[in-house]
Amino acid sequence: MRDTPRPQGTVGDFRPGPPQLRPGRALAHTTGASGSGSPHRSDGRSPQTPRGARRSDPDGRLGTTPPVPGRPTSFLHFPLAGLLALLGLPVLLFALITWQVVAHGPLLRLDSRLSSALVHPDRFSELLSDIGNVQVAIPVLVLVIAYTARRGRATGTDRWWLPPTAAAVLMALVPAIIVPLKDWTARPGTPVVPPAVGYFPSGHTATAAIAYGSATLVLLPWLTSAAARRTAVAVCAALVLGVSYGLVRRGYHWPLDVVASWCLATVLLTSLRLLLSRSTRRSSSGTPSSRTGPS
Repeated sequence: MRDTPRPQGTVGDFRPGPPQLRPGRALAHTTGASGSGSPHRSDGRSPQTPRGARRSDPDGRLGTTPPVPGRPTSFLHFPLAGLLALLGLPVLLFALITWQVVAHGPLLRLDSRLSSALVHPDRFSELLSDIGNVQVAIPVLVLVIAYTARRGRATGTDRWWLPPTAAAVLMALVPAIIVPLKDWTARPGTPVVPPAVGYFPSGHTATAAIAYGSATLVLLPWLTSAAARRTAVAVCAALVLGVSYGLVRRGYHWPLDVVASWCLATVLLTSLRLLLSRSTRRSSSGTPSSRTGPS
């Protein structure tokens, strides 16, 4: 059975050989001919998918209309596995360490041996641990909050108050989380410190991580160059790692106390990053330049 040929001029028509001209139809394919709306059609209709009429997808690249769904455009659209890694793994690790501390499990013996190998009190380690004091970390965060709030209000940024407020609330949550955990676990300190309980998790580590981490996340949108942003992140990481090293080296905390605070800080800072990303996304979608359609 022979296939019925498609009408000539249909978009997507495919023939194995070159098209054959028919008598009386040459003028229909001539640019500017009567009844020809396109040099590629003979019936006066516009092409079905004109190349110049394609709209860009949310990332600004030419794509289909409408855009292909499921393409991540921001930190907020991480795959589920990414969110589980950022939130789930620190929670599981923190639960494991807490269980070992409460049950006096075998992990504490490894923690004790590691502490004995690392502890060497000196002036430098004490200075590093002091960077995590409330008297040092909180003023840094307050200065960054005041600076970003002033910049946001002066420039008329939509919801300028949200990042500074969120950072301040997150910092206020640290003692509300750490103090009950210290009372519940009642872990004694290392042999270097006076006999006492309530060393798990490390409050200095949590204070440094949340204060410097929140300040960095709030400040990043106002840094114009990529080098400045990388420098801010590097300084934040160096401060937190320096405090952590100083606490363990000086003997103020067991290594697991510090690791547990890392886990808590990772969850809290990730939550803050998701909140700020959603706020930025909503603000940018509400600007006149980002709206489509007639004005």
